[in-house]
Amino acid sequence: MEIHIDEIADGIFRLSTFVPDIGPTGFTFNQFLIKGEEPLLFHTGARHMFGEVAKAISTVLPVEDLRWITFGHVESDECGAMNLFLAAAPAAQVAHGAVGCMVSLDDLADRPPRPLADGEVLDLGGKRVRHIDTPHVPHGWEARVLYEETTGTLLCGDLFTHLGNGPALTNDDIVGPAAVAEDVFHATCLAPSTGATLRALSALQPTTLAVMHGSSFNGDCADALLRLADDYDDRIAAASRS
Repeated sequence: MEIHIDEIADGIFRLSTFVPDIGPTGFTFNQFLIKGEEPLLFHTGARHMFGEVAKAISTVLPVEDLRWITFGHVESDECGAMNLFLAAAPAAQVAHGAVGCMVSLDDLADRPPRPLADGEVLDLGGKRVRHIDTPHVPHGWEARVLYEETTGTLLCGDLFTHLGNGPALTNDDIVGPAAVAEDVFHATCLAPSTGATLRALSALQPTTLAVMHGSSFNGDCADALLRLADDYDDRIAAASRS
C-alpha cells in the first residue's frame, strides 16, 4: 500500500491511497493533515491502514504532535484508526459535532471527545477550522464538514466522491465524475434538505475542495457545489416521478 503526499493548500496535506479493485476503475482513500501549533487530522483511515498513514504523517510532522482527530461522520474509512491515533498522540482529542459525540463517540472513543457547536471554530495556531453541521449530507445523522478559514479550504468528506486515480489537485470538472460515482454506489442520502445544504456551503466561496475519494479541486468551488446540488435535486425529482 503506497501513500502519496501532496500539499493542496498552504499547510494542508493530502495523504492518498489508491485501491485498484474497488469499483470499475479503482478508488482513492484520502486523509488531510493541517499544520499549525495544534495540528489536525481529518480522516484517520481504516484501522488496518494506521501504520502506513502514521508513517506518511511522520514525513510532515511527528505523529505524537497531533492535537485534533476529526472526520466527517462515523464510518470505518473515516475514523477506524481513531483510537490508535489517540494512543500514539497523548495530547490528541477527537473533535466532532455534538450529535456525533452523543450517539457514537462518547462511547467509541478511548478519551472523551470534544463536542462542537454548529459554526464553532477551533484555532489551531496559524489555521482556523470551522465546524459545520450537515446532517445526512452526504449521509449520516452526525455528518459535518470543516472549513479552514485562512486558506478557504472546505474539507468536504464524501461529497464529490469520484472513481479512479486522478491528480492530487485539479481544476477539471468534478461534478460529472461525482454523478457517475453516485450512479455506481448510490451512497448519498437524497433528502429534501440535501440541495439546500450544499447551496449554503457554496456561500462560503471556498477556494479548494478537499475530497475524500478522488482529486481535490481548486477551480470554481462555489459553482461546483451549486451544480452538485442541482444534480441531487434532479435525482429526487426523477424519483418522485417514477
